[in-house]
Amino acid sequence: MTSIAVVVAVGIAIAGILERRHQESEVTKWTTEQAVPVVATVTPKQGVSGQQIVLPGDIEAWYEAPIYARVSGYLKAWYFDFGAHVQKGQLLGEIDAPDLDAQLAAAKAKLVSAQAQVNVRDAERKFADTTYARWRDSPKGVVSEQETDAKKAEYGSADARYKAALADANVNQSQVDQLTALEAFKRIVAPFDGIVTARNTDVGALINAGSGVGGGTGPQLFRVADVHEMRVFVQVPQEMSAGMRAGLTADLALPQYPDKTFKAVVATTAEAIAKTSRTLLVELHADNTDNLLQPGTFSQVRFNLADNPGALRIPTSALIFREDGAQLAILGPNNKVELKSVKLGRNLGTEFEVLNGLALSDTVINSPSDSLSPGEVVKVVKDVQSPPNHEAEAK
Repeated sequence: MTSIAVVVAVGIAIAGILERRHQESEVTKWTTEQAVPVVATVTPKQGVSGQQIVLPGDIEAWYEAPIYARVSGYLKAWYFDFGAHVQKGQLLGEIDAPDLDAQLAAAKAKLVSAQAQVNVRDAERKFADTTYARWRDSPKGVVSEQETDAKKAEYGSADARYKAALADANVNQSQVDQLTALEAFKRIVAPFDGIVTARNTDVGALINAGSGVGGGTGPQLFRVADVHEMRVFVQVPQEMSAGMRAGLTADLALPQYPDKTFKAVVATTAEAIAKTSRTLLVELHADNTDNLLQPGTFSQVRFNLADNPGALRIPTSALIFREDGAQLAILGPNNKVELKSVKLGRNLGTEFEVLNGLALSDTVINSPSDSLSPGEVVKVVKDVQSPPNHEAEAK
């Protein structure tokens, strides 16, 4: 009995030792496996659509003109205040210019005198012409050649005096025409259909002719804007300028209308990058049939970028930035890591457009660690196994 008990005890001891060694082998194997980096993978997506670029923009009127006086005087009356809708040629105000009126009256008087002088000189010329004709056509021997030449000279002198008087009359006529044209500028009219956006004068105010530029001292009297359609100007950064072209659509968001969006279309670009700001000036046009868009308004312009069905995109978290530039960690054969340099396109927010260096069939490692190196063996997260039971219990 004793020997049997000893044998059983030895057998149990041997079985325990073998079981312990087996468990230690399993733990060692699991620990070795856990030393292999565990990674998650993603596959590239194809096609980029519905992308937008949001940039600040300035809304301006289709046409906007400051109106200055062409004649000096006093404002006699104004007929439209700011906010009024006016039509082309409609009277905005009138200027009382007594100095101009006096100059025109004096010029007209001088013109009448000059025209009278022309009539006198014309009569003298005609009399001299008739006299010369009689002497010239007289039979030979009746008048001397000397007398004929004298009458001819008298006619030439009378004709010259007539032409001089006529020239003086023409000068006076031009002065009258000029002053008459200035008289018309006493009426301040709208240059086009639009809205009066400013009135900076009042009845009785002293008006100086000029525009305030080039040495002028005149104030701006009115300002009129054509707002049937609006121009929107946006400075697009150089890195975003490649996609800007005529016909591109955009949505306008205005702070005073948080529940509305307005449509606009790119009309043209400057086709030149400004050196000071490294931006491209882009002009958009927007209909304003309801008159909600106003000159001087700030707007957020959401450009609707063109779709690119062939482009590949990957999560931003998959990118690696090292001394060689942007790279992606690709899962190769036998779960070995390959690093590929890629050329990036547009930043799509949580994703990046990849222009070169990536294939649709590639399996990309997402959120790779900084220590990941080419040729390193990794384990995909879906293949990770649970630790052995006794190890889990120990933990």
